[in-house]
Amino acid sequence: MALSRISTFPSLESSEFCYGNRNLLTRLNRPSPMLFIRKNDSLAFLGGVRCTLSRKDVTSVRSEGNGESALSVSIEQEEEEEERGHVVRFKISDFKIINHISVGLGARADEVVFEAIVKNPSSPLYGSRVVLRRLISAQAQRRGKRAIEVLKRLVRRRLLYHSYSMQVHGYISSITSSGRGSFTLVHGYQGSFSLRHWLQQSDWLPTLEATLALDDEYVRRVGDDKIGGSAVSRQLRIIRILMRDLLIGVNYLHSHGLAHTELKLENVHICPVDRHIKVGILGNAADFYEEGPNSGAPDNNIKRRQMMIAFDMRCVGFMMAKMVLRELMDPLVFTKFKSFLTKGNDPSCLREFLLQLLNRNSSFGNAGLQMLDRNWGAGWNLLSLLLATEPSNRISCLDALRHPFLCGPRWKVVPSMNIIRWGLGSTAVRISEEYIYGHPQRRRLAHFIELMEMLNPHPKPKNWLEFLPGKWRLLYCTGKHIGLTFRQPPARVLVGNVNLTISRTSKTKTAFSLASEIDFTVMLGQNWPHDKTGVNGKMQVNSLCRLTAGKRLYIKEEDTTTGKFSWSPNTHDSVAQKLSGRKWRKAVPFKELPTSLPVAKLVSNDIDVTLNLGDPLKKDVATAGNVVQEIRLQIPPEMFDLTKLVCGTYVDSRLLVVRGVNGSALLFTRSCIDENLR
Repeated sequence: MALSRISTFPSLESSEFCYGNRNLLTRLNRPSPMLFIRKNDSLAFLGGVRCTLSRKDVTSVRSEGNGESALSVSIEQEEEEEERGHVVRFKISDFKIINHISVGLGARADEVVFEAIVKNPSSPLYGSRVVLRRLISAQAQRRGKRAIEVLKRLVRRRLLYHSYSMQVHGYISSITSSGRGSFTLVHGYQGSFSLRHWLQQSDWLPTLEATLALDDEYVRRVGDDKIGGSAVSRQLRIIRILMRDLLIGVNYLHSHGLAHTELKLENVHICPVDRHIKVGILGNAADFYEEGPNSGAPDNNIKRRQMMIAFDMRCVGFMMAKMVLRELMDPLVFTKFKSFLTKGNDPSCLREFLLQLLNRNSSFGNAGLQMLDRNWGAGWNLLSLLLATEPSNRISCLDALRHPFLCGPRWKVVPSMNIIRWGLGSTAVRISEEYIYGHPQRRRLAHFIELMEMLNPHPKPKNWLEFLPGKWRLLYCTGKHIGLTFRQPPARVLVGNVNLTISRTSKTKTAFSLASEIDFTVMLGQNWPHDKTGVNGKMQVNSLCRLTAGKRLYIKEEDTTTGKFSWSPNTHDSVAQKLSGRKWRKAVPFKELPTSLPVAKLVSNDIDVTLNLGDPLKKDVATAGNVVQEIRLQIPPEMFDLTKLVCGTYVDSRLLVVRGVNGSALLFTRSCIDENLR
């Protein structure tokens, strides 16, 4: 096709042409007043013509002005040239090797790491510090080449790639004297420390705040409204910044069909220049969709993608646990933490487990537990979602970024129903741990338990079959309490843990065996107020029960009591008043408070009581009788006589609420106590 109007323009930057005019080359049979075609460092201008440009071949253009030969451009070759432009093949002579390396540049056994400065004046990296990672084994070289392949896929969104990934500049490839190939990866230098080394510093908090240059504008990125504050608030702010940056970087990879597969604190760095988290070299990044004969099956691709995302999110959960609970930096403690999860325990019970695992006199204090307990236990909820046993139940990056734990007070987050239930249960657990229950605490606890029952996620008995079996520790009972008293008991008994173990029987699905276990200590001598040691014992009450469907009726009664001692309000009315407020109106699934709610009815049989006492009291029958009498006085009557347990009103993977025949509620938490940790 001969053209009558052609002119040549000076060369432009490839990035400007790529982003500004690249789509012009793909226009088919479309009139255009002007059209640019690039070859090497010149642009050809086509004006006022109609032409067809295919994907594989571009029409040859002949210039009449200078009589040059035909100009032919291939778009695929142009794209390959563009990609090669971001991966440079260096020579070892381009670098000046530094005689030391930073402690944060960890390497594998088949890698050798150097720090160097680019000394080639013609290189755009001239004067910059880089890292040379020599890959020795064939597997290591495959990792390096894979990192370059991933770079080519992600380079089209270079801003995000440079912000959240370790930048790979190029490679050095040569033949050694032995005839074997040598491959060295050249990547960016992001400071002396990895994130693990940062957190292991004694003054990590002020140093990291100075590195990130926190100011009022910067903390708004996490929804905060100020800087400074208590040590716990400052640590929580840093955790939010690091976690949000990490999740954005991981989501960037997932959105491009890649899983990192090697997320850990040692592979993550903080760049002091742009103050972003770098998720490391992507040498082990895996594709969501594998190439093969079965790669076209949608079910296989979806399952593979789900498993890879779930694996990355589990790694993010481990990183968050170490950042918040610095005791987990100890390999021995972290091994116990990981073993708890690999045994199949539900991550929602992590708080119960970690309270006994972590040393209360730790040099790190209890700042981590305080951070996770804040905002109605939102931190424990996020941690349990990241470490969920089932991969399909793990939270995604986008949902984690919207989680209340990672959002500061300036951001108004609308919590889901699951988070509301979690917050109610966490607050009830925290209040019950105060142990001394005054009038305000008892009213609040009864309030929260009633709200939990209204929002029970598993109202049908068939759902209870999955959650009910297990060991549950008694936290609180809304019934009668002894409180402080001057009475002189016949036996001074200190009650420990009170557990309710529920097991399936082999007969039917709805049949269960109940075992109430009460640990106690009989204190001897007159120095018992100061010396709590004594004879250990255990009382066990066994019974069988059957689970059926039932309803709990709310009977509205008029409060006829008068006087200053009438402090027990009608729970139904108090809950109705609470739920009618604007705060709860959107959360409650019903407009009006129902007169009845579905429950799981418990039909129990006779009980069998066993008492074990250590020496020297095991043969003293009179003392044993006094011990049983004192235990029955201190514990709720439903834990001694299991036939008084009427129905279950709330259950999830973490908490259980059971009502007694007299209407009192017993709040349990799933017990994860390891006897080896005592």
